[in-house]
Amino acid sequence: MLNKVALEEHFAIDDTLQDSAGFVPGSYWEELRRRLLDITDDRLKLMDTHGIELTLLSLNAPAIQAIPDRQRAVETARKANDALAAECARHPDRFRGFAALPMQDPDAAAEELRRCVEDLGFVGALVNGFSQDEDRSGGHEPLYYDLPEYRPFWAETARLDVPFYLHPRNPLPEDSRIYDGHPWLLGPTWAFAQETAVHALRLMASGLFDEHPGLQIVLGHLGEGIPAMLWRIDHRNAWVEVPPAYPAQRKLVDYFTENFHLTTSGNFRTQTLIDAMMELGSDRIMFSTDWPFENIDHAADWFDSASISEVDRIKIGSSNARRLFKLED
Repeated sequence: MLNKVALEEHFAIDDTLQDSAGFVPGSYWEELRRRLLDITDDRLKLMDTHGIELTLLSLNAPAIQAIPDRQRAVETARKANDALAAECARHPDRFRGFAALPMQDPDAAAEELRRCVEDLGFVGALVNGFSQDEDRSGGHEPLYYDLPEYRPFWAETARLDVPFYLHPRNPLPEDSRIYDGHPWLLGPTWAFAQETAVHALRLMASGLFDEHPGLQIVLGHLGEGIPAMLWRIDHRNAWVEVPPAYPAQRKLVDYFTENFHLTTSGNFRTQTLIDAMMELGSDRIMFSTDWPFENIDHAADWFDSASISEVDRIKIGSSNARRLFKLED
């Protein structure tokens, strides 16, 4: 398929590069390092070869979210966003940007999002999970965005009418005891999905979408496992007639199907795609690769031949993203 749009595609700046060093064995680090720092060489060639017309770029993980010093987080986010804006300006027909945000400081995050959207032309934000703030338990307390202090940030996001991509990160070491002795379960294998799914469910249950019904959240990896659990989440112990123990006014499936979108990033399995399509419909799923952590050819070759209709392939591969991110405006 030609003219695809890909939207979980990462880059790094020197300040954040080492954050990605542990995600591949040492012998592969030089290749991953080269991929992260490359914007317009192999990345563009691979896009051309595999029918990707437009890529929405975002900073690597955990990057800004793992900088406990608020001022440094603000400065590094601004530096990364300025660098990305410069690359997008060089190739406006091939690249658009997601803002990196210093969520340690909700007011600063809202201000940076506003700058990125209104001044730099970015199409939304991509944030790498919870944030750490040295003023909160020395940075050892994960800050999730359902907390009350983030409501003004969400109000600004809703006002700007841009999507928010909730990207994974690993849990903090003190919250990772379930993985002791099994480090292979960390990262993309399992911990990323578990951590991000819980964060997304917290947002749904918090009442955030009752307050801002138009707010749109994007999850990668075909939904971090949530689609397969939607019925059980809302119907466990259904014979026990007690109200939900959370503020949200509706079933969580309603928020997931009205306020969330999924991408195929790093999850190239047709059965899982079809399950997500059955739960959300093909209008809320978008193609992505997760480059440079996954291969563009693996993503594109799978998607171009997946057993779905051509109507759905065009929606997922291109038109859904163009509509959600207003890419034709």
